[in-house]
Amino acid sequence: MTNKKQETRNKKRFWIHIPHSLVIGNWKLAVRSRGFTLLLAALVASIALSLGTSIYEIAQREVALSSIGRDSQFAFYAADTAAECALYWDNRFNYFSTSTPSTSASCDGQTLSISGRSNSYVPTSTMTFEISLFTDTISGGYCADVSVQKGIDQSTGAVRTLITANGYSVSCATIQTATNALQRTVQLQY
Repeated sequence: MTNKKQETRNKKRFWIHIPHSLVIGNWKLAVRSRGFTLLLAALVASIALSLGTSIYEIAQREVALSSIGRDSQFAFYAADTAAECALYWDNRFNYFSTSTPSTSASCDGQTLSISGRSNSYVPTSTMTFEISLFTDTISGGYCADVSVQKGIDQSTGAVRTLITANGYSVSCATIQTATNALQRTVQLQY
């Protein structure tokens, strides 16, 4: 073969012919719809992005709700602990009576500072104290304020007691300024 014929044959070998339709397996793709793949890819990407964004927003709300639930539990535990402390000292040592007790009460390692002690239960006498519970360096602890109200039942003449404990999900020092403080109340009546 001559050199010129060889050269022509080589050119034909590397020549790419673009038909009006492209057949791949059982699929026939017309040349005029070649941009369809790009459109389909953009559509699938936008659907995946919107699904991902929706899942992220739902997860974010779930985290917020679970932290509220956790804080609510801590506030309830603080209220329950403080109410049980007041109940213990009242039942065991009659600590919230009209006379000043000889011993000092303590809960969770803290001495209770009672205010509002009265000389009589008529009509009612209300004593209060505040206590910091479960203190640690990370959370700062939790606060509870307790009100012990004693009065004489007019029908029976017996002394009636109402203990109201308010527990907070924040420390006593930050109750007034904390925006995320939750309060739970426990009442005991006997």
